[in-house]
Amino acid sequence: MASKKGNWDEDDVRVNKSRQFGSSNKARPRTKDRPDYSKAQVATITEVDRGRVKCLIETDNGKLIVTAMKARELGKKSVVVGDLVSIVGDISGTDGSLARVVAVLPRRNSLTRTIDDHENDERVIVANVDQIAIVISTTNPEPREGFVDRALVVAFDQGITPIIIMTKQDLASGDEFLKTYTDLDIIIHKIDRKSDLTTLKKVLSKKITVLLGHSGVGKSTLVNNLLGSTENSESTSDIRNTYRATGDVNEVTGRGRHTSSSAIALPLTPTFSGEEFGWIIDTPGVRSFGIAHVQPSRVISAFAEFTEAIAHCPKNCSHNETECALNNWPGFTNQNLARLASLRRVLSTQ
Repeated sequence: MASKKGNWDEDDVRVNKSRQFGSSNKARPRTKDRPDYSKAQVATITEVDRGRVKCLIETDNGKLIVTAMKARELGKKSVVVGDLVSIVGDISGTDGSLARVVAVLPRRNSLTRTIDDHENDERVIVANVDQIAIVISTTNPEPREGFVDRALVVAFDQGITPIIIMTKQDLASGDEFLKTYTDLDIIIHKIDRKSDLTTLKKVLSKKITVLLGHSGVGKSTLVNNLLGSTENSESTSDIRNTYRATGDVNEVTGRGRHTSSSAIALPLTPTFSGEEFGWIIDTPGVRSFGIAHVQPSRVISAFAEFTEAIAHCPKNCSHNETECALNNWPGFTNQNLARLASLRRVLSTQ
């Protein structure tokens, strides 16, 4: 280095080697041209596992599962199960082939939660679903009203049909807990390990349904029973024959142990051929489900009978205040009032 200010020599000069030896070695100039993805294939994300995703595409020979990686510009958490995406590259689906996800198409809805009720820390779980199946158990672990209420808030906010599935009916009744949701006209199914799932399958058929529940409530067992999968399945990597590990409940905390580590979409039929079938998306058991990001007005507006009254509410009405137009709206029946009371209770979880 120079010993005095201004006393420089060639060792003090940093040379850009890419520009040192003529024009042939110059750095590549920036360009405004962008890749043409107009012929990209549209696919549905069925599984996300770190840097790789599984995509379902339509081909002339039927449906095909393709492995792909996300384009760097999309970011780490840009793609979730249920997303419609554009993919390019090798879409043959053969072993070792790898396509690339280059764009995420607009979502019609999404199931999201906030972490510890921090409004700015919103996490998307799945996208583009028709139904949310809120899975709870009669006991071990005990059903939690707060969790069900929060899941309902997100469902109503996003225009997703909620379903309640109560497992372990062989251990307890659960009827008293379920009375809370009678006025909201929610489809409820009570099952155990040996239940005939024919009726439930009809509700799930031709729909995309996400299963949401705490660890230990029996979600994975339910998935295996719906799919007819067993632990001895020959090919657990094949999406048509996937086994979900099951676990027990911790006797000390009363909470279930996580057995599924990532969300995955699974078809309700053993093959992709034939008439249209339903999809279920199994998600890892949740410990917390914050809804700080949801506006109460969007939730209550999901109920058509309250639309006219809501239009007369004061600005930024929480629908739980004295001035709310819903309090004394003419024409409300006792059933309307009962549903309103249930909705307000659900909203109070926020």
